[in-house]
Amino acid sequence: MSTLIKHSWKKRVAEETVTGYLFMAPTILIAGVFLILPIAYAVALAFQKVQLLGDVSYQFTGLKNFARIAQDDRVGIALKNTASYVAIVVPIQTLLALALALILNSQIKGRSWFRVVFFLPTVTSSAVLTLIFMWIYNANGLLNSLLGFLHLPTYNWLGDPNVALKGIMIMNIWSTAPLFMVIYLAALQGIPDTLYEAATLDGASHWEKLLHITLPFLQPVTFFVVVMGIIGTFQLFDQSYIFSAGSGGPNDSTLTIVLLIYQYAFKNLDMGYALALTLILAVILMTSTIIQRTLFKEERLD
Repeated sequence: MSTLIKHSWKKRVAEETVTGYLFMAPTILIAGVFLILPIAYAVALAFQKVQLLGDVSYQFTGLKNFARIAQDDRVGIALKNTASYVAIVVPIQTLLALALALILNSQIKGRSWFRVVFFLPTVTSSAVLTLIFMWIYNANGLLNSLLGFLHLPTYNWLGDPNVALKGIMIMNIWSTAPLFMVIYLAALQGIPDTLYEAATLDGASHWEKLLHITLPFLQPVTFFVVVMGIIGTFQLFDQSYIFSAGSGGPNDSTLTIVLLIYQYAFKNLDMGYALALTLILAVILMTSTIIQRTLFKEERLD
């Protein structure tokens, strides 16, 4: 009798498993065709020399594309620019988003209107924002006009290699911090008010509540914000492309790793080398995510 029950149970589990996979089949098929296969194809091409003009041909080159990366000076410049961009933008936009969320979560008048105003840059097209900031930074733009009105010296904001990338940083912080602000705001509203009430009864100050209640509860959200911020900043392309007309200038000061990949892939038609650079970027992103998971050991809420 027990053998019959065991056999029946196994049969039921098998049927449920098959039914589950049948329901998942459309998603698995779509993900396989449009996600897994392209990734596998890109990895395979990273080890080949691809000829795109005329008859398309492939020639296996082993690790030559990766060895070439170590000898490419522009890769070092692009990685340095991208790393500087990430190191400055991510902390500032995270702190700014948290500060704005804390302000809008307090009982201030017109906070609903402030939320809408602060969020507007996020819903605006990145290309449009870039063009607006290019007009602001232009030699005859808003910033120099304001400086001239105040009888202060004007500056070539777009033409100076020491300033060009910082101009993109300011624009990106201004446009992305509101998105993370909304995420922080949702998390703040999920913290139980009873914790703050108990802390008030114990005589805790606002800073003590922030340090011992708010920030610990926001740790999983901060992990998410930092990870998404790093991934987004490492993928900087459109702003740098529009600012420099695709060149990464002046003097490669706005050249990022994604823009360099674009140049090799679609200007030089060196697809194999571009995909090798893409794999390096993927490894960097995965490594940074693993490091952050180690630092944020309590990112899960049990």
